[in-house]
Amino acid sequence: MLSQMKILSLCHYLQGPGAVQYLADMGADVIKLEPVGGAFERAWSGADVYVGDVSAFYLCANKNKRSLALNLKAPEGRELFFKLLERIDVLVENFRPGVMDRLGLGYEALKARKPGLIYASATGFGGTGPMAEKPGQDLLLQARTGLMAVTGHPSRPTAVGCAAVDQHGAALLAMGILGAYAKRLTTGEGTRVEGSLFNAGIDLQAEALTGFLSGNFTAAKLQRDEHLATWFHQSPYGVYEALDGFVAISNIDPVKLAQALESDALMDMAHLNRFEDRDDYAREVAAQVARRTIAQISEAFDALSLWYAPVQDYNDLLRDPQALHNEVFRMIEIDGSPATLVNHPIRYDGKAPALHTLALTPGEHSAQILEEIGCTADQIRQLAAQGVVRTADAPAHGKKHWRAVQRPAATA
Repeated sequence: MLSQMKILSLCHYLQGPGAVQYLADMGADVIKLEPVGGAFERAWSGADVYVGDVSAFYLCANKNKRSLALNLKAPEGRELFFKLLERIDVLVENFRPGVMDRLGLGYEALKARKPGLIYASATGFGGTGPMAEKPGQDLLLQARTGLMAVTGHPSRPTAVGCAAVDQHGAALLAMGILGAYAKRLTTGEGTRVEGSLFNAGIDLQAEALTGFLSGNFTAAKLQRDEHLATWFHQSPYGVYEALDGFVAISNIDPVKLAQALESDALMDMAHLNRFEDRDDYAREVAAQVARRTIAQISEAFDALSLWYAPVQDYNDLLRDPQALHNEVFRMIEIDGSPATLVNHPIRYDGKAPALHTLALTPGEHSAQILEEIGCTADQIRQLAAQGVVRTADAPAHGKKHWRAVQRPAATA
């Protein structure tokens, strides 16, 4: 769908690479420009997970991109950068504010060279303002935006168990780039696109914030029974422990819930205001759920079409029948070692975008990309010898190989 879009990505960590990966999955020609030694995410991985010597952190947000390893501080490297600039539609970067300007590659400088350029930046707090120079990282933004304060039990702020702000920031930035690209296709004009983790963390909470601030509440309104998932839903909206696991119970008819759990006490409480009296109601629901297994709850709730879900862990998710049906996971091997990737989340005409490129080493496509901008083979060899670029045949790590594999029958 985006086969005519050409993107130069100067991104690292997660927000920027994640945004560009969405576009790469949709067909954009993405060049990941990274230092000769490789981008940061190649050298770090959560839980120290590496597959065939490749970081799982790198694998999660760098599919379908070509890699150009280039020293931007070298005069020859800058010359190559400006040649690349001539053929791209979008530049995406997520350095701290001011870094690109100090390199002479800021928005105004590049706009002067290429007025139709879409210049997208991903930052922690935005390009300007009192927090612009502060470190922007997912956990810190969960704390700063109030997300942590409304998650878990109110007496102890709790972090979300994944990089939710980073990932949402990535999706929002990709959306902004697509909007700017649509404008460029019709007007030829470029756009300055700016995304930030701060805004993304707030946007995640649009429903809760709109209600809280419009209701002129104080922090006391956030207090609630530990079973309740949010401060603003009616009870029993939350998570409850059964005999053999946990179950999430959503918006639900109180009479039907009393019938499903065969509870006279809940039937007597069905008339309560389940927001004002939410704690008492939640505690009684918890007492009733604690006497039953997940299977018993599922049978009773399904019979009355009540909204619930068992709480699954990641191993459960891999075997989930809907996850299998939706093909949300993709299995590959890297030098014989297995890896499980998460597919692009949207389906187009019923299909997930293909995985066609995986740059497992820095500079894997350097020679190919430099040839596209007019460099000869001899020039590329000389640039590599000078340390200006790194190519696929660099001896430091050697060439890695990947292939798609089918999910084993046992996990299906």
